[in-house]
Amino acid sequence: MATQDGEEVIMETEAKPQEAEPLCEGAEKGDTETTSHTDAGNASTQESSISNGDDADDDDQREMVDVKIIWNKKKYDLKIPLDDTGAKLKESIHSLTGLPPAMQKVMYKGLVPEDKTLREIKVTNGAKIMVVGSTMNDVLAVNTPKEVIQQEVKAEENKKEPLCRQKQHRKVLDKGKPEDIMPSVKGTKERLPTVPLSGMFNKSGGKVRLTFKLEQDQLWLGTKERTEKVPMGSIKNVLSEPIEGHEDYHMMAFQLGPTEASQYWVYWVPVQFVDAIKDTVLGKWQYF
Repeated sequence: MATQDGEEVIMETEAKPQEAEPLCEGAEKGDTETTSHTDAGNASTQESSISNGDDADDDDQREMVDVKIIWNKKKYDLKIPLDDTGAKLKESIHSLTGLPPAMQKVMYKGLVPEDKTLREIKVTNGAKIMVVGSTMNDVLAVNTPKEVIQQEVKAEENKKEPLCRQKQHRKVLDKGKPEDIMPSVKGTKERLPTVPLSGMFNKSGGKVRLTFKLEQDQLWLGTKERTEKVPMGSIKNVLSEPIEGHEDYHMMAFQLGPTEASQYWVYWVPVQFVDAIKDTVLGKWQYF
């Protein structure tokens, strides 16, 4: 029996390693599969790292400019590609302030053109960009009377003789062109200069200068006696007409109230600045 038991024990002992072999093989396979997955994961991570590195290099290649956005008495820092257009700038301002691009009047040495790049309008590091804008409801409330007034003014213009021939204007124009008036450039349109427009006459024949305070959204009408600070949003219309015999200069009226009696007249405005003055005072939203 002992021999038989021993044989049985030996047989059982020999059988056990044979049963364990598949388990070892499975473990080895599992280790191999785990190693393969780990290697694949490392490869994916490396590929991802390489891809991210390429994107970072692309961003570094773009020339950026740091500017300050000033809106509603608040300042915002903005870093933007120098080759972005005025339209792209408005989108960035929208992200900063929540002010929709259509509601923005963006100014840097005059109104910023949407189709020009920041490089083209010579924006530099540290430049201050002024933004004026309001809600849609406020804009509509202001512009509805403006549109009506503009239509009425145009209708009246068609009925009347040229403004420069009217007696009230002739007494100023007959004094002749001021000696210290700013030079005119016919056939061109320029942005507002960085200095006040000076040397012109007002309705009483006195000297007047126009200063555009963009950061305050104000037009300053300065004379020898005083300076009147007018919010641009309160100006209902801007009217202009070339001066006969001197078509490179205009006479211009800023309508400060609901009727023509509130028009503030300025004579001998250089023609190249006429459109820039209208755009700056009335803004693009006047067409809504």
